[in-house]
Amino acid sequence: MASLQILLPAAQLAPLDAAYARAKSAKRLVSFMIAAGLVIAVLSAGHVAEIDLTKLWGRRAELSDYIDRAFTLDSGGRVFADPVEWFWNLKGWLLLLLETIVMSYLGTALGFVLGLPLCFCTSSNLTRNPWIRATAKRCLEFLRTVPDLVFALIFVEAFGLGPLAGVLALALHSTGALGKLFSEFVENVDMKPVEGVLASGGGKLAAIRFGVLPQVLAGFSSYTLLRFEINVREAAVLGYVGAGGIGEKLIEAIRKFYYTDVSAILILLIATVFLIDMGTDRLRASLSRSLSR
Repeated sequence: MASLQILLPAAQLAPLDAAYARAKSAKRLVSFMIAAGLVIAVLSAGHVAEIDLTKLWGRRAELSDYIDRAFTLDSGGRVFADPVEWFWNLKGWLLLLLETIVMSYLGTALGFVLGLPLCFCTSSNLTRNPWIRATAKRCLEFLRTVPDLVFALIFVEAFGLGPLAGVLALALHSTGALGKLFSEFVENVDMKPVEGVLASGGGKLAAIRFGVLPQVLAGFSSYTLLRFEINVREAAVLGYVGAGGIGEKLIEAIRKFYYTDVSAILILLIATVFLIDMGTDRLRASLSRSLSR
Protein backbone atom coordinates (compact mmCIF):
# COMPACT_ATOMS: atom_id res chain seq x y z
CA MET A 1 0.00 0.00 0.00
CA ALA A 2 2.90 2.39 0.65
CA SER A 3 4.17 2.04 -2.94
CA LEU A 4 0.67 2.66 -4.28
CA GLN A 5 0.43 5.87 -2.28
CA ILE A 6 3.38 7.25 -4.23
CA LEU A 7 1.85 6.41 -7.62
CA LEU A 8 -1.86 7.10 -6.99
CA PRO A 9 -3.66 10.13 -5.50
CA ALA A 10 -5.52 9.83 -2.21
CA ALA A 11 -8.93 9.88 -3.93
CA GLN A 12 -8.10 6.70 -5.86
CA LEU A 13 -6.54 4.99 -2.84
CA ALA A 14 -9.67 5.31 -0.67
CA PRO A 15 -11.64 2.49 -2.42
CA LEU A 16 -8.56 0.27 -2.30
CA ASP A 17 -8.16 0.90 1.43
CA ALA A 18 -11.81 0.05 2.02
CA ALA A 19 -11.57 -3.17 -0.01
CA TYR A 20 -8.41 -4.18 1.85
CA ALA A 21 -10.10 -3.52 5.21
CA ARG A 22 -13.15 -5.60 4.17
CA ALA A 23 -10.94 -8.49 3.02
CA LYS A 24 -8.94 -8.37 6.23
CA SER A 25 -12.12 -8.29 8.32
CA ALA A 26 -13.56 -11.25 6.38
CA LYS A 27 -10.35 -13.24 6.89
CA ARG A 28 -10.46 -12.55 10.63
CA LEU A 29 -14.10 -13.66 10.74
CA VAL A 30 -13.30 -16.93 8.95
CA SER A 31 -10.36 -17.59 11.31
CA PHE A 32 -12.56 -16.89 14.33
CA MET A 33 -15.30 -19.22 13.05
CA ILE A 34 -12.76 -22.02 12.43
CA ALA A 35 -11.29 -21.59 15.90
CA ALA A 36 -14.76 -21.53 17.47
CA GLY A 37 -15.73 -24.64 15.53
CA LEU A 38 -12.64 -26.48 16.75
CA VAL A 39 -13.35 -25.49 20.36
CA ILE A 40 -16.96 -26.64 20.08
CA ALA A 41 -15.86 -29.92 18.47
CA VAL A 42 -13.33 -30.58 21.26
CA LEU A 43 -15.86 -29.79 23.99
CA SER A 44 -18.51 -31.95 22.31
CA ALA A 45 -16.07 -34.85 21.94
CA GLY A 46 -15.07 -34.49 25.58
CA HIS A 47 -18.71 -34.57 26.64
CA VAL A 48 -19.44 -37.70 24.59
CA ALA A 49 -16.27 -39.37 25.93
CA GLU A 50 -17.28 -38.39 29.48
CA ILE A 51 -14.12 -36.37 30.13
CA ASP A 52 -14.70 -34.92 33.58
CA LEU A 53 -11.95 -32.41 34.41
CA THR A 54 -13.23 -32.07 37.97
CA LYS A 55 -12.93 -35.81 38.48
CA LEU A 56 -9.48 -35.87 36.90
CA TRP A 57 -8.28 -33.13 39.22
CA GLY A 58 -9.94 -34.70 42.25
CA ARG A 59 -8.33 -38.11 41.62
CA ARG A 60 -4.83 -36.79 40.96
CA ALA A 61 -3.75 -37.99 44.39
CA GLU A 62 -4.64 -41.62 43.55
CA LEU A 63 -2.56 -41.46 40.36
CA SER A 64 0.46 -40.03 42.11
CA ASP A 65 0.05 -42.62 44.89
CA TYR A 66 0.09 -45.48 42.37
CA ILE A 67 3.23 -44.11 40.71
CA ASP A 68 4.86 -43.71 44.12
CA ARG A 69 4.08 -47.33 45.03
CA ALA A 70 5.44 -48.53 41.70
CA PHE A 71 8.85 -47.14 42.65
CA THR A 72 8.82 -48.16 46.31
CA LEU A 73 10.08 -51.56 47.48
CA ASP A 74 8.33 -53.67 50.09
CA SER A 75 11.06 -52.66 52.53
CA GLY A 76 10.04 -49.02 52.12
CA GLY A 77 13.11 -47.92 50.19
CA ARG A 78 13.21 -46.63 46.65
CA VAL A 79 13.72 -49.10 43.82
CA PHE A 80 16.80 -47.25 42.59
CA ALA A 81 18.54 -48.03 45.89
CA ASP A 82 18.28 -51.80 45.30
CA PRO A 83 18.08 -52.66 41.56
CA VAL A 84 18.69 -56.35 42.32
CA GLU A 85 15.46 -56.62 44.28
CA TRP A 86 13.63 -54.43 41.78
CA PHE A 87 14.58 -56.63 38.82
CA TRP A 88 14.43 -59.89 40.78
CA ASN A 89 12.99 -61.80 37.78
CA LEU A 90 15.14 -60.16 35.12
CA LYS A 91 16.04 -63.41 33.35
CA GLY A 92 12.42 -64.53 33.06
CA TRP A 93 11.25 -61.12 31.88
CA LEU A 94 14.02 -60.92 29.26
CA LEU A 95 12.98 -64.31 27.89
CA LEU A 96 9.40 -63.07 27.60
CA LEU A 97 10.64 -59.88 25.93
CA LEU A 98 12.53 -62.01 23.42
CA GLU A 99 9.33 -63.95 22.79
CA THR A 100 7.52 -60.65 22.19
CA ILE A 101 10.17 -59.54 19.69
CA VAL A 102 10.05 -62.89 17.87
CA MET A 103 6.26 -62.67 17.69
CA SER A 104 6.55 -59.20 16.19
CA TYR A 105 9.16 -60.32 13.69
CA LEU A 106 7.14 -63.31 12.49
CA GLY A 107 3.91 -61.30 12.36
CA THR A 108 5.60 -58.56 10.32
CA ALA A 109 7.25 -61.06 7.97
CA LEU A 110 3.97 -62.87 7.32
CA GLY A 111 2.19 -59.55 6.86
CA PHE A 112 4.79 -58.54 4.27
CA VAL A 113 4.48 -61.83 2.38
CA LEU A 114 0.67 -61.69 2.32
CA GLY A 115 0.36 -57.95 1.74
CA LEU A 116 2.81 -57.83 -1.18
CA PRO A 117 0.65 -59.62 -3.79
CA LEU A 118 -2.51 -57.91 -2.56
CA CYS A 119 -0.98 -54.45 -3.04
CA PHE A 120 -0.46 -55.15 -6.76
CA CYS A 121 -4.05 -56.41 -7.04
CA THR A 122 -5.44 -53.17 -5.58
CA SER A 123 -3.34 -50.84 -7.76
CA SER A 124 -5.34 -49.38 -10.64
CA ASN A 125 -2.29 -48.89 -12.86
CA LEU A 126 -1.43 -52.61 -12.76
CA THR A 127 -4.80 -54.33 -12.35
CA ARG A 128 -7.45 -53.26 -14.83
CA ASN A 129 -10.16 -55.68 -13.68
CA PRO A 130 -12.41 -53.70 -11.30
CA TRP A 131 -13.72 -56.86 -9.60
CA ILE A 132 -10.23 -58.02 -8.64
CA ARG A 133 -9.33 -54.54 -7.36
CA ALA A 134 -12.54 -54.24 -5.33
CA THR A 135 -12.16 -57.71 -3.80
CA ALA A 136 -8.52 -57.11 -2.84
CA LYS A 137 -9.34 -53.69 -1.36
CA ARG A 138 -12.19 -55.07 0.72
CA CYS A 139 -9.91 -57.81 2.06
CA LEU A 140 -7.26 -55.28 3.09
CA GLU A 141 -9.89 -53.02 4.63
CA PHE A 142 -11.29 -55.90 6.67
CA LEU A 143 -7.86 -57.00 7.90
CA ARG A 144 -6.76 -53.54 9.04
CA THR A 145 -10.17 -52.52 10.41
CA VAL A 146 -10.55 -55.42 12.83
CA PRO A 147 -8.26 -54.68 15.82
CA ASP A 148 -5.43 -57.15 16.31
CA LEU A 149 -6.65 -57.61 19.89
CA VAL A 150 -9.92 -59.02 18.51
CA PHE A 151 -8.01 -61.32 16.18
CA ALA A 152 -5.94 -62.45 19.16
CA LEU A 153 -9.06 -63.26 21.20
CA ILE A 154 -10.41 -65.34 18.32
CA PHE A 155 -7.16 -67.24 17.86
CA VAL A 156 -6.72 -67.81 21.60
CA GLU A 157 -10.16 -69.38 21.63
CA ALA A 158 -9.30 -71.50 18.57
CA PHE A 159 -5.68 -72.49 19.27
CA GLY A 160 -5.31 -71.92 23.01
CA LEU A 161 -3.03 -69.66 25.00
CA GLY A 162 0.43 -68.92 23.68
CA PRO A 163 2.39 -66.91 21.14
CA LEU A 164 0.82 -68.63 18.09
CA ALA A 165 -2.37 -66.62 18.56
CA GLY A 166 -0.34 -63.41 18.83
CA VAL A 167 1.69 -64.13 15.69
CA LEU A 168 -1.44 -64.83 13.63
CA ALA A 169 -3.20 -61.71 14.94
CA LEU A 170 -0.21 -59.50 14.13
CA ALA A 171 0.18 -61.13 10.72
CA LEU A 172 -3.40 -60.46 9.66
CA HIS A 173 -3.45 -56.88 10.87
CA SER A 174 -0.01 -56.21 9.32
CA THR A 175 -1.25 -57.62 6.01
CA GLY A 176 -4.03 -55.05 5.88
CA ALA A 177 -1.83 -52.16 6.94
CA LEU A 178 1.19 -52.97 4.76
CA GLY A 179 -0.95 -53.89 1.75
CA LYS A 180 -2.59 -50.46 1.86
CA LEU A 181 0.71 -48.59 2.27
CA PHE A 182 2.39 -50.62 -0.47
CA SER A 183 -0.45 -49.97 -2.91
CA GLU A 184 0.01 -46.21 -2.45
CA PHE A 185 3.64 -46.59 -3.57
CA VAL A 186 2.73 -48.80 -6.52
CA GLU A 187 0.04 -46.45 -7.84
CA ASN A 188 2.60 -43.62 -8.02
CA VAL A 189 5.37 -45.45 -9.92
CA ASP A 190 6.62 -44.35 -13.31
CA MET A 191 4.89 -46.66 -15.81
CA LYS A 192 7.48 -46.24 -18.57
CA PRO A 193 9.73 -49.08 -17.29
CA VAL A 194 6.66 -51.31 -16.97
CA GLU A 195 5.55 -50.52 -20.50
CA GLY A 196 9.08 -51.17 -21.74
CA VAL A 197 9.15 -54.65 -20.19
CA LEU A 198 5.73 -55.48 -21.63
CA ALA A 199 6.69 -54.13 -25.06
CA SER A 200 9.81 -56.32 -25.14
CA GLY A 201 7.70 -59.44 -24.63
CA GLY A 202 7.84 -59.75 -20.84
CA GLY A 203 4.83 -60.92 -18.88
CA LYS A 204 2.99 -59.30 -15.99
CA LEU A 205 5.26 -60.83 -13.35
CA ALA A 206 8.37 -59.71 -15.25
CA ALA A 207 6.95 -56.19 -15.51
CA ILE A 208 6.41 -56.10 -11.75
CA ARG A 209 9.82 -57.62 -11.02
CA PHE A 210 11.88 -55.36 -13.30
CA GLY A 211 9.62 -52.34 -13.77
CA VAL A 212 7.91 -51.79 -10.41
CA LEU A 213 9.95 -53.34 -7.61
CA PRO A 214 13.15 -51.34 -8.25
CA GLN A 215 11.12 -48.14 -7.81
CA VAL A 216 9.26 -49.14 -4.64
CA LEU A 217 11.62 -51.47 -2.80
CA ALA A 218 13.12 -48.72 -0.65
CA GLY A 219 9.68 -47.53 0.44
CA PHE A 220 8.51 -51.09 1.06
CA SER A 221 11.53 -51.75 3.28
CA SER A 222 11.03 -48.53 5.24
CA TYR A 223 7.36 -49.18 5.96
CA THR A 224 8.00 -52.83 6.85
CA LEU A 225 10.56 -51.81 9.46
CA LEU A 226 8.19 -49.18 10.79
CA ARG A 227 5.49 -51.82 11.06
CA PHE A 228 7.89 -54.04 12.99
CA GLU A 229 8.32 -51.25 15.57
CA ILE A 230 4.56 -50.94 15.89
CA ASN A 231 4.12 -54.69 16.23
CA VAL A 232 6.58 -54.85 19.13
CA ARG A 233 4.31 -52.54 21.09
CA GLU A 234 1.18 -54.33 19.90
CA ALA A 235 2.62 -57.72 20.87
CA ALA A 236 3.05 -56.50 24.44
CA VAL A 237 -0.63 -55.57 24.54
CA LEU A 238 -1.72 -58.92 23.05
CA GLY A 239 -0.26 -60.64 26.09
CA TYR A 240 -3.19 -59.22 28.05
CA VAL A 241 -5.50 -61.81 26.43
CA GLY A 242 -3.03 -64.68 26.76
CA ALA A 243 -1.45 -64.38 23.31
CA GLY A 244 2.10 -64.76 24.59
CA GLY A 245 4.90 -62.32 25.34
CA ILE A 246 5.70 -60.00 28.21
CA GLY A 247 2.15 -58.69 28.32
CA GLU A 248 0.98 -61.74 30.26
CA LYS A 249 3.34 -60.97 33.14
CA LEU A 250 2.48 -57.28 32.99
CA ILE A 251 -1.25 -57.81 33.31
CA GLU A 252 -0.65 -60.39 36.05
CA ALA A 253 1.43 -57.87 38.01
CA ILE A 254 -1.24 -55.20 37.57
CA ARG A 255 -4.05 -57.49 38.72
CA LYS A 256 -2.12 -58.74 41.75
CA PHE A 257 -0.94 -55.23 42.73
CA TYR A 258 2.75 -56.09 42.35
CA TYR A 259 3.59 -52.43 41.97
CA THR A 260 7.37 -52.68 41.59
CA ASP A 261 7.03 -55.51 39.08
CA VAL A 262 4.80 -53.27 36.97
CA SER A 263 7.39 -50.49 36.88
CA ALA A 264 10.26 -52.92 36.19
CA ILE A 265 8.44 -54.60 33.27
CA LEU A 266 7.39 -51.25 31.83
CA ILE A 267 10.95 -49.92 31.97
CA LEU A 268 12.26 -53.04 30.24
CA LEU A 269 9.58 -52.75 27.58
CA ILE A 270 10.21 -49.04 27.02
CA ALA A 271 13.97 -49.58 26.79
CA THR A 272 13.43 -52.40 24.28
CA VAL A 273 11.19 -50.24 22.10
CA PHE A 274 13.72 -47.38 22.24
CA LEU A 275 16.55 -49.68 21.14
CA ILE A 276 14.48 -51.20 18.34
CA ASP A 277 13.37 -47.73 17.22
CA MET A 278 16.95 -46.45 17.02
CA GLY A 279 18.14 -49.62 15.29
CA THR A 280 15.40 -49.63 12.67
CA ASP A 281 15.90 -45.91 12.02
CA ARG A 282 19.52 -46.56 11.11
CA LEU A 283 18.62 -49.65 9.10
CA ARG A 284 15.94 -47.75 7.18
CA ALA A 285 18.40 -44.98 6.33
CA SER A 286 21.02 -47.51 5.24
CA LEU A 287 18.53 -49.43 3.08
CA SER A 288 17.22 -46.24 1.50
CA ARG A 289 20.74 -45.15 0.53
CA SER A 290 21.75 -48.56 -0.84
CA LEU A 291 18.52 -49.17 -2.77
CA SER A 292 18.44 -45.67 -4.27
CA ARG A 293 21.87 -46.05 -5.90
